[in-house]
Amino acid sequence: MPISIFPNYIHVVNPKLKHIYLTFNDEGVLIIKSPKVSQKEIEQLLIKKSSWINSASKRFEEKKGKSVNFKIEPKLYFLGKPYTLELVQHDKKRTKLLFDGYLFKLYYCTYDEVIFQRHIDSFYKEEMKNYIPHLVKKWSKIMNVEVNKITFRKTKRQWGSCSIKNDLSFNTMMMKLPLDAMEYIVIHELAHIKHKHHKKAFWDFVAQYLPEYKMQVKELKNFTT
Repeated sequence: MPISIFPNYIHVVNPKLKHIYLTFNDEGVLIIKSPKVSQKEIEQLLIKKSSWINSASKRFEEKKGKSVNFKIEPKLYFLGKPYTLELVQHDKKRTKLLFDGYLFKLYYCTYDEVIFQRHIDSFYKEEMKNYIPHLVKKWSKIMNVEVNKITFRKTKRQWGSCSIKNDLSFNTMMMKLPLDAMEYIVIHELAHIKHKHHKKAFWDFVAQYLPEYKMQVKELKNFTT
């Protein structure tokens, strides 16, 4: 069987597109989106972009907080640090996740990765309630802005958002991040209460309260959502 020189990829054909686009999904798989084109055109593009593809793939592999691989030395990131996740089978039907500050233990009766992930998501969401409201209260007072309400949900693309009504929403996966990075996200979204854009005035407002914010922006690039 011949060995392919091309990386694994998923090709999505969309007749409405005018150009070919390359990106990576949350699992690090190369996604090619294009109008209807020949296989030869795809292969020529892969060769042309091989350097970029290899670099982007390497950056993804080095990212922290990726989806848990339950079968190979599973780890969970919490407050910026990786902790071992130990799977423990027991006779009770109830699945539960415990953390003692040093080790995560997930007790289960029937092996089910979907249920395991739900417990991890639930853990992160509950921990958000212990951190984010306090940070929002602290910084909204300092920045003299008023928040309408706060919600938490798991998303794949954003760490946080601020609506036109000044409702703040935070990604529960923020609990993977160091506390300094979490604080930056809170300040960033609070700044949107005064500036609904990312123009200079917005960044000047952020820098007023967090002069080293660029360090935190850089740190966020080391993590996956």
